[in-house]
Amino acid sequence: MSRMHYINKQGVETSCSEDADTKLSFLPEKLRERLLPFQMKGILFALQRGGRCMIADEMGLGKTIQAIAISYYYKKDWPLLIVVPSSLKYPWIDEMEKWIPELCLLTTDAQTLVDTLYKQNFKVVVVDESHYMKSRNATRSKILLPIVQNAARAILLTGTPALGRPEELFMQIEALFPRRFGTWSEYAKKYCNAHVRFFGKRTLWDCRGASNLDELHQLLSNIMIRRLKNEVLTQLPPKIRQRIPFDLPKAAAKELNTSFEEWEKLMRAPNSDVTESHFVQVMGLITRMYKQTAIAKAGAVKDYIKMMLENDKLKFLVFAHHLSMLQACTEAAIENKARYIRIDGSVPSVERIHLVHQFQKDPDTRVAILSIQAAGQVRLKKKKSRYWTMQFEV
Repeated sequence: MSRMHYINKQGVETSCSEDADTKLSFLPEKLRERLLPFQMKGILFALQRGGRCMIADEMGLGKTIQAIAISYYYKKDWPLLIVVPSSLKYPWIDEMEKWIPELCLLTTDAQTLVDTLYKQNFKVVVVDESHYMKSRNATRSKILLPIVQNAARAILLTGTPALGRPEELFMQIEALFPRRFGTWSEYAKKYCNAHVRFFGKRTLWDCRGASNLDELHQLLSNIMIRRLKNEVLTQLPPKIRQRIPFDLPKAAAKELNTSFEEWEKLMRAPNSDVTESHFVQVMGLITRMYKQTAIAKAGAVKDYIKMMLENDKLKFLVFAHHLSMLQACTEAAIENKARYIRIDGSVPSVERIHLVHQFQKDPDTRVAILSIQAAGQVRLKKKKSRYWTMQFEV
């Protein structure tokens, strides 16, 4: 069979058959047909490395579906452990049920997970948002490190691999390939420009720098694959939509249940009772429920925006309607010390234009928080695929 060779962005030469579908025939047909060409290459990259690698594609390029396909290839090695931030738990469940519906899923919170992790011998492990392991002293890193190291297959997913901050990469590298890049001390001196700093009478090692980056990136190319959106733009659909489910807080659930009961009572009213007064009641109740859903989502929205801000190169637009939701988005940006603009009904028209220009021209302005109604009067000239757009209310 004729073969072709390609060199990926990291400079690693690999080979694959002209028909990638043949190599991925182990996948369910529905999943295989959904894969884009660059995603197929990502899966093959992992399989060529025995199921131990880091997929560091830019956000929105389908790291989840690649990880699911890789995990499925090694299903004989299961049980499978997938570690994700709480804000991504339900999107992962949706994806797993969509592509591997026969799979039996068990979800749990962090404390229960910690209590039982070491009792179960997980041979296949997927860690989403693996950059959260960046600190060597964090509890999360200390828990996950031995689990990933002891797994036969381990896939780390991150859209923010911190290639310019080697200190934050070490724990992920160490989890996949212990001592591949030396001890922490050796790694820090070689790639983190480690040097002694004086704090009064105390001396501490400062490892926040970077050195020998070309060499480091070359070594990383053997264990990590990264594609940027603009590199695979021709393979992407015009628009990608994603639904983010979340846990409803108990207090909010109680209020909404009460409102739904009132709704059902109004809807059961005989036709003869449908008067103007009845119509006003129904519309008032709909408005109240709409506001309640905004309040119920506020906490989850804040968490999601903070997660998005972990990628320090990402700029995005957030659309919302209610002031409570706009305020939640604003608080998320403030708490993360991110520069933002906000356009709502209180902002004069002249100032809105200046804010739009600030967002488009200032690289440090990361978030545009926009009222659906007010921002509808402003044009944001968006280059194709330049910004991410999120709408938390409809």
